[in-house]
Amino acid sequence: QVQLVESGGGLVQAGGSLRLSCTVSGTISQANRRMGWYRQAPGKQRELVATITTDGSTTYASSLKGRFIISRDNAKNAVYLQMNSLKPEDTAVYYCNSHPLPYDRWGQGTQVTVSS
Repeated sequence: QVQLVESGGGLVQAGGSLRLSCTVSGTISQANRRMGWYRQAPGKQRELVATITTDGSTTYASSLKGRFIISRDNAKNAVYLQMNSLKPEDTAVYYCNSHPLPYDRWGQGTQVTVSS
């Protein structure tokens, strides 16, 4: 069974930065998979934040306006999300998973809270 573990969230003031990490382990390798970061705010649907291919090609939600950077380390089965210039509207639980077809289970996510 694949395991997804997100970490790095926390409470930060508006304008601050956080770096989220995601590790993938288990019977399914992260290798050769496009991965994504997702987020879900209270009362809202989960939304896709960014994706990255195995060779580093990236996409971002237009609403982020260049503030976030997704990266990966295939050797470590890890995906990262550098979050800069954080805004209160970025407050959400952040998850990683395969994209567009997710693994059959999600991790616990990591909470990001941005105060005004």
